[in-house]
Parts: sequence; C-alpha cells; structure tokens
Amino acid sequence: MKARRTFSILFTATAALGLTACGHDEPKLAEAHLQPLGVKVVEVERITEVKPIEVRGVVHPARQAEVSSRVMGPVVKLNVRAGSTVARGQILLEIQPEASAGQLSQARGALAQAKAALALAERNYRRFEALHADNAASALELDMAEMQYEQARGAVEQAQGAVSTASSVAEESAVRAPFAARVAETLAEVGDLAAPGRPLVRVESLEGQQIWLNVRESDIGRVSMGGQVEVQLDARPDLGVVAGEILEIMPSADPATHTFTIKADLGQIDVPSGFSGRATISGDTTTRLVVPIGAVHRRGGLELVIVRAADGGARTRAVTTGSAINDDLVEILSGLDAGDSVVVNAPGPVADGTPLELE
Repeated sequence: MKARRTFSILFTATAALGLTACGHDEPKLAEAHLQPLGVKVVEVERITEVKPIEVRGVVHPARQAEVSSRVMGPVVKLNVRAGSTVARGQILLEIQPEASAGQLSQARGALAQAKAALALAERNYRRFEALHADNAASALELDMAEMQYEQARGAVEQAQGAVSTASSVAEESAVRAPFAARVAETLAEVGDLAAPGRPLVRVESLEGQQIWLNVRESDIGRVSMGGQVEVQLDARPDLGVVAGEILEIMPSADPATHTFTIKADLGQIDVPSGFSGRATISGDTTTRLVVPIGAVHRRGGLELVIVRAADGGARTRAVTTGSAINDDLVEILSGLDAGDSVVVNAPGPVADGTPLELE
C-alpha cells in the first residue's frame, strides 16, 4: 500500500510539471491559430491649423434714430405702430399746429415792421447825404443817419432768420421719417404732450444689418478694420455661416467686462435687431495629431485603436482623444505618434497578434 501511494504522488507531480511547461507555449499556439484580417490602414497625421476664437454679440440695424420734434404741443394723430414700414419723408405723427403757426405769424409780422423801418432809415440817410453835400448838414448828423440805416438793415436780417426758424419749426408739426425704416417702437400716444428733444418714435433702417461683437482685450489685436469674421445667428441656423466685414472697432474697452466692441456688416439679411449670434476670429497656430473618427473604438469607458505593427500583427492601444475636426477626424492627445499605422475599418478591437493584411 505504501508503494502505491508513492507512485500516485510522483505521477501527480509529473503531470503538474508537464502542464506548467505547456502553459508557456499557449500564446504562441494561440497566435499561430489566429485568422488573418483584411484591413485598411492610415498613418497618424500631424496637422497645423489656426485655432478659432469664438466671440458673441447682438444684431443691430445699420442706422437707428429716435425721432423728435422742436414743436411743443399735444399729439393729435399717430399714423404708425411698431412694426410698420415707412418710406423716407413719410409722416409718422402730427402735433397740434396752432402754437407753431402763431410763432410763424409773429415772426412774419416782425419782419414786415423791420422792412418798413429799413425803408424809412434808408430815405433819411440819402436825404442827409444830399444835405451834407450842400454843407447843410454836419458830418455828425450824416453819421447818425448812416448808423440808423445800418441798424435797420440788421433788424431785417434778424427778422428774416426768425421767419426761417419759425417756418422750419412749423413744418415739424408733421413728424416725418428721416430714412426708409421699420418702426421699432412708438413712444407717444394721441394726447401726449410733445416737447423739444422728447423722443416720439424709434425707427431702424431697412437696409443693412450689423452685429456688435464683444472681443476680449487680450484678443483685440487679432482683428483689424476691413477684416472678415464668420457669423452664425442662434435663432436662424438656416442662414448658415454669414461673412461679416469689420466696419468699426471701438477705441476703448468696457471697464466692467474688459471687452472691446467691434461692429461687423451682415449685408442685406433681413433679421430683427436684438438677435444673438456668435462669430469666430483667428487664434493661435496649433499642431495636432489626428486620426479618422472610425479608427477609435470605445469599450468599457476606454478609447482604443488598433495599430498595425512592423511585423504585420495587430496591437491594441488605449488613447485619449480631444475634439472632433471637420466631422471626420478626431484629435489624439496621447497613445499614438505621428506615422503610426492605424486600422480604420475594423468592426472592433481584435486580439493582439492577429495578422493584418492590407486590402
């Protein structure tokens, strides 16, 4: 019985050693039985590009005005409402004309009196000129007559100016649009008292729109007059990218936000003012490693790529990706080097060592 036990123990140990020895050859055996896989590969590229900087802004009309009048009086008629489209010179509202008409009548009466006084002063001056020539009037009397004549002439010119002013003010009883525009807001109603300087109607031009962008003080040196920006409007994605030309750069920054305002022309697009939008300006030049998006496989929170090694076999590598580029490339932050050959059409990660045959 003791001999049989010894034999059993020796057999078990020998078998264990044999299994252990076979275990060292398992990768080689497995590798030898892997089926070749036909693939397409591309090299990891290093690209150089200008990184865009996004800035935001608001759409403004090319021209806007708060229309007022120099006439004081109650508003008697309102011809427009917000949203109305008006032509240049079209009447927006009317102010009671009696006050301005009375001022014009007074100015015209003063002008008539001044002209009558001038005619009398001129006849008197000519009379004294003749008397002085006959030594019948002194030089002082002639000088006095000339002074009165010149004063009368000045009074006529002053009265004529008053008539012109009163006439132009009287015309403003009918408040007109200064240019072809859309009414953005009415600031008075019938019965309200209009006064010089009080805004009555706010209008915005129909032709041309601008976007006012806020650019950080650290980036203001990247823009220049006449430069181009690519603009997208948040509420109108259907317009796509609109090319805008920089028309104006404010010379000073906002002390609260530390940004400069630049104004870019949007051409003839018809969108309401106040729309928000964003634009891109050229930033710094950067170098990045990129691969096709299809080369990256995601498994269990890992990002993996299949690399074709020098021996033609597959090697799986974990990578870290960055942002997508042009919808078909993705940036590689770590895990690959320029020139590495990566598989782009594999259905997923494959066993390391799988022979890769190029299609």
